[in-house]
Amino acid sequence: MATAKATPKSSEGVSGRAPAGRESKPAAPQRGADILIEALVREGVEVIFGYPGGASMEIHQALTRSNIRVILARHEQGEIFSAEGYAKASGKVGVCVATSGPGATNLVTGIADAKMDSVPLVCITGQVPTSVIGKDAFQETPIVEITRQITKHSYLVDRIEDLPRVVKEAFYIARTGRPGPVLVDVPKNVQQAYMVPEYPETLSFRGYNPHVRANPEQIERVAEAIREARKPVIYAGGGAIASEAHRDLYELATRMNIPVTTTLMGLGVFPETHPLSLQMLGMHGSVYANYALDRADLVLALGVRFDDRVTGKLEEFAKHGKIVHIDVDASELNKNKPAFIPILSDLKPALQMLNRIAVAGDYAAWHAELDEQRRRYPFSYKETDGAILPQHAIQVLYEMSKGEAIITTGVGQHQMWAAQYYKFVEPRRWITSGGLGSMGFGLPAAIGAKLACPDREVIDIDGDGSFIMNVQELATAYTDNIPVKVVVINNQHLGMVVQWEDRFYESNRGHTFIGDPTGEGIYPDMVSICQGFRIPARRVSRKEELADAMREMLDAKTAYLLDVIVPHQEHVLPMIPSGKTFKDIIIE
Repeated sequence: MATAKATPKSSEGVSGRAPAGRESKPAAPQRGADILIEALVREGVEVIFGYPGGASMEIHQALTRSNIRVILARHEQGEIFSAEGYAKASGKVGVCVATSGPGATNLVTGIADAKMDSVPLVCITGQVPTSVIGKDAFQETPIVEITRQITKHSYLVDRIEDLPRVVKEAFYIARTGRPGPVLVDVPKNVQQAYMVPEYPETLSFRGYNPHVRANPEQIERVAEAIREARKPVIYAGGGAIASEAHRDLYELATRMNIPVTTTLMGLGVFPETHPLSLQMLGMHGSVYANYALDRADLVLALGVRFDDRVTGKLEEFAKHGKIVHIDVDASELNKNKPAFIPILSDLKPALQMLNRIAVAGDYAAWHAELDEQRRRYPFSYKETDGAILPQHAIQVLYEMSKGEAIITTGVGQHQMWAAQYYKFVEPRRWITSGGLGSMGFGLPAAIGAKLACPDREVIDIDGDGSFIMNVQELATAYTDNIPVKVVVINNQHLGMVVQWEDRFYESNRGHTFIGDPTGEGIYPDMVSICQGFRIPARRVSRKEELADAMREMLDAKTAYLLDVIVPHQEHVLPMIPSGKTFKDIIIE
């Protein structure tokens, strides 16, 4: 049976020393599951999200003998979304454990989500014993094969001797280069076997070089392009956060006086309250951000992948500008949009080199042009007398939380409104499912983020359709005393699909109403659901009730849900229809 493994080349110098006071080589043989957990401890793991089953019981038994905190989710999708929230908020590798068969397959959406959004995860799955693999044993699935296209790397550990090395490699791969999920599949007989473990101190790989650096000649070309430009713009994405390059980006933008727009995944990498911020671009981005990319003569694309929700019609996107694309992933360069200067590099050292030599051009006329667009087309909505509009609710939350909360979201209209009306001034305060767009992400991600940042207020801004998909994680919040807050923007519909129905399908409803078909009140009753989980909750439907309810939620010392009833007719605007251009933008 083949074991997925990397081939050693030479010492990389990755630290793997045993913690102080521990023997580097135990005197007696240890069980495989205990070796696995010890290897996790040596990687600094403090929290694991899991759900036990027959093929992972040995792992959970070993966890009871460790100091690692185990968060018992109520569904495997909940656990992996929590691990993502933990990783996104902390910058550390998130870890989750599931059993074989359905337990492992329930992780698949989260693995794909982490791959799309470049989230460092190590997903450990129990597997049936090696003697019955491939024989349709009870709760057997070939999870390595199932997830091969959505992991950064995968291992089937069929020898106990490989466990310490595999765990160390898995963490190194997950967190270096472009981060991503790594799967470690451990058969039950390997968990039960015994050996005297040897934990590696260093690792290296043939064919895997995550530490790529731009050369000086490339950076000099970028500096020259900046100097010659008259309409430059910085287009920054999640890669700038993963690279911890936000301070270097800030220095470049403010010293060069270049406006900055970010992708959905890049929110917070540059403070949105800064005069140079154009906020988010793309399908539901600001008019002025999309205008800037349409008119720019130089686009500094930093840690982005030219996603279709940003570009619309590729041939028309930034067609007047020279594109400088800096990314750590070689496969992204020239993949969607050809670059004038493509640079394979970790973003942080590339920006540090650029900051040492770059000289600004004259951009006064460009700033005046963009300021006029800001004045004419701000994010806006029409106020109402009684009903609560979702934009208003999020704006009130932003003001009352002083913009200091970590915000997680589900997927849909509420996600876009949160991106528009909650301004982020630091990275890792905005946690959402961007590339895959996984509904049900918000609540479990908030749980993970709160465990990563216990001193921060963590608020899930969710939709009723998205929230109900992982509502069972309220039990996790209650039993582990994790005081996350939830604001449900409840319009009784699958709001984003309804918006597309209104715009492109003559308002024909294709199963997008999720309320009570009899029309008898709000359904489901979120407050009653919360009561069953022993979570405090309150519902509001009038503007005059909102501030008091919001204050009650923010003051709560436990988990709390605020159900905000809003009209379903509201649309997220601006909107550039899929596959269209800036010229097709819908403003009203």
